[in-house]
Amino acid sequence: MAERGETAESLAAKVQVDPKTAARWLTADRIPHPHTRIAVAKVLGRDAAELWPEPFRRRDLSWFRPWADLEQDATSLRSYQPLLVPGLLQTEEYARAVLGTGALLPPAEVEEIVASRIARQRVLDRDDPPQLVAVINEVVLRRPVGDGSVMAGQLRHLAAVAEREHVQVRVIPADGPWHTGLAGRPFVLGRLPDGTELAYLDNQLRGQVVTDPVDVASLGRRWESVTGEALPRRRSIELIREVAETWT
Repeated sequence: MAERGETAESLAAKVQVDPKTAARWLTADRIPHPHTRIAVAKVLGRDAAELWPEPFRRRDLSWFRPWADLEQDATSLRSYQPLLVPGLLQTEEYARAVLGTGALLPPAEVEEIVASRIARQRVLDRDDPPQLVAVINEVVLRRPVGDGSVMAGQLRHLAAVAEREHVQVRVIPADGPWHTGLAGRPFVLGRLPDGTELAYLDNQLRGQVVTDPVDVASLGRRWESVTGEALPRRRSIELIREVAETWT
């Protein structure tokens, strides 16, 4: 910025952000959205990877990277996960237990993906975080992943994060009736700043970014179905805390 004669105020004006936001980029733990990084790099005549190298040290799986970038840009995320705690809400210990199960990945690769997953969670700590609504099945709270201490720590973390204003975690009770909305794979719906709606589908092999409006609308209808079966926000947090105590 000094070399280009830019101040936080002048740079902010050129990339259309608040000057306070631009000033925060001068601290080590403040990283702009992907599209803003590109704009800043252009103004300063530098490569974005030189200004903020951390996001470019890609430790996640190659097929997941397109969604990881979109996730950082999203203004809202709606996640349905019938089997596991969503990645953005996992503790390091829980993520390590999930990825290490079955010895499908070498330990070094597990650690790299865990580090990437935890780094992704910084999006929830930004000054302008996305609104995150996560719907999970009650079985996610009760199925052991790792040992009891891993589960207790994960559920306490889940309850704490769910208290944030921009995060909701809602639980579908195990004694609820079966309906077709509960079938199928986990998915995430995202909305970008320009209003674009897209989705992410996961499976046993790799994930898929869905951009077709018809398919995204279909997942939106499934989302409405599963949220209709979930407990209210406050009752969900109470249930998470109740189950956390059973793991101690």
